[in-house]
Amino acid sequence: MKSLRTIFKYIKKYPGLVVTYFGFNVLSAVFGVISLGLLSPFLMLIFKQGDALKAVSGTGFFSRINPVNHFKEWVYNILNEPGGNIKALMIICLVVFGSILLKNIFAYLSMYFLNPIRNHILNDMRSNMYGKILQLPIGYFSEQRKGDIMSKLSNDLNDVEVSTISVLESIFREPITIILFFIYMVLLSPQLTLFLVIFLPVAGLILGRIGRSLKKENREVLQQFGRLFSTIEETLGGIRIIKAFNAEKKMQAKFENENEAMYHLKNKANRRRDLASPVSEALGVTAVLCILGYGGRLVLSGDPSFTLNAGDFLAYIAIFTQLIQPLKALSSASYNVQKGAASIERIESMINEEVSIKEIVNPKHLEAFTHSVEFRNVSFSYGDVVILKNINLVIEKGRTVALVGSSGAGKSTLADLVPRFIDAGEGEVLIDGINIKDYTLHSIRSQMGIVTQEAILFNDTIANNIALAKDNAGKDEIIQAAIIANAAKFIETKEQGYETNIGDRGLKLSGGERQRMTIARAVLKNPPILILDEATSSLDTESERLVQDAINHLMNNRTSIVIAHRLSTIRHADEIVVLQKGEIVERGTHDSLIAHNGFYKRLVDMQEVK
Repeated sequence: MKSLRTIFKYIKKYPGLVVTYFGFNVLSAVFGVISLGLLSPFLMLIFKQGDALKAVSGTGFFSRINPVNHFKEWVYNILNEPGGNIKALMIICLVVFGSILLKNIFAYLSMYFLNPIRNHILNDMRSNMYGKILQLPIGYFSEQRKGDIMSKLSNDLNDVEVSTISVLESIFREPITIILFFIYMVLLSPQLTLFLVIFLPVAGLILGRIGRSLKKENREVLQQFGRLFSTIEETLGGIRIIKAFNAEKKMQAKFENENEAMYHLKNKANRRRDLASPVSEALGVTAVLCILGYGGRLVLSGDPSFTLNAGDFLAYIAIFTQLIQPLKALSSASYNVQKGAASIERIESMINEEVSIKEIVNPKHLEAFTHSVEFRNVSFSYGDVVILKNINLVIEKGRTVALVGSSGAGKSTLADLVPRFIDAGEGEVLIDGINIKDYTLHSIRSQMGIVTQEAILFNDTIANNIALAKDNAGKDEIIQAAIIANAAKFIETKEQGYETNIGDRGLKLSGGERQRMTIARAVLKNPPILILDEATSSLDTESERLVQDAINHLMNNRTSIVIAHRLSTIRHADEIVVLQKGEIVERGTHDSLIAHNGFYKRLVDMQEVK
């Protein structure tokens, strides 16, 4: 089963724990068999069948190798001593007590070593998923629902824990118990056991047919969970707009529809799952009744070929009834594995997602940016939609190049090619004359700083958000970066200063404060190449002035790629590149483009009219 193969892939990392767990399970099962096997001499002694305890060696192969029969012989010899009945009874009770005590001690020890195995598997899965999230290209997240990704990290992992990893106990322990009990049943009566072997596969087929449909149903439940999580995530992110447009009822209706669909899907899946236990129990009881009928008739008929005496027959039935629970646990485990298989498939599909931005074998390390960034015959498409077409552009070190154009012209896509967030479909991007695909990703990105239109901050302190750009950044460095970014003044007004927690996505700060923090982060990194993606477009006039001033400080002596929405901010750029429908339609300085009276002039005029 594929889902179990996936689990075993993680288990094999911890062979020591697995062997220890397996060994304690074997010991627990052995002493469990012994405690039940001693039921026969106990019953014979109580019902004064002492002669039946006489050694059975020589009456058959299975009887000779049965260790309980040798114990019976020893007890029989004790019976011939004065007060032998009481002495034999006490010995049997002490041996049974010791067996049960050891069985439970070893059962606890097996669980003691199982828990680290289970938690290791979950931790490894969670780490692999998070690691894959960090490796996947940015385009992946624009195609996937964030709610579905969150569902995989929460609900799917929870399903794996409850449905699949929880059955490790059954997978390792129950087969051992079943095998040892079955061997002892063969020793007691090959005829009855043969009858049982014919019956059990029929029961297995019935249970297997019920369980196969559970995997499909649970996959539908998980997909619906993803849609539900997406709605919740969108609601939390857009609560201001929902309230502003009185869309509460509309969103509530959407959520109710998805929640209702979840209700019906879970009912269907849970009913199928819950069918496993009663069906397996009914089949087990049926098997017991068949054994009682068939075996009882052989005992009563006095058939000489049937060597089982009454005490052994009762012990046989007792052992078989104890066999029902492990069989039932395996049946439930099979259902749970089917249920968890859908979750494992979704998790594995994410972990095995191909990373399109790859490094070559033995890539070069970009030690320092010294000359230029060049786009050479670059084209890029999303599917059949052409975003960039035959772009040729050279950005010399120390120069500022502004990318302008209407929405959808390809400005952000062109900028994303430089840090290899995406790769060109055709052509190549070069840094210092070498294709960026020949460099390590880390060394490329270590030469760049990015300030985006949306200030991306984390639920942490101001200091830690700024220090994200540099490992082991000192407090003085953080303060100096904040001063350059015009952020120090507002930070010092906070009660806890640089140790102030800024909340989820920095929502405890104003828009201008958030943006100045992202600039401070870039200042601290001190990168030679700077990418500014409409960093002031969403700010008020006062905040824009402060942020623009910080940006001007940041751009000093750096190679800058500026995606501009407010054209007034890029008048002094060394070169302005005008994009339209993925192509460069104009390029030059602000004054030369105004004089050209082309597309750029029309964009400037439209903004001035506004």
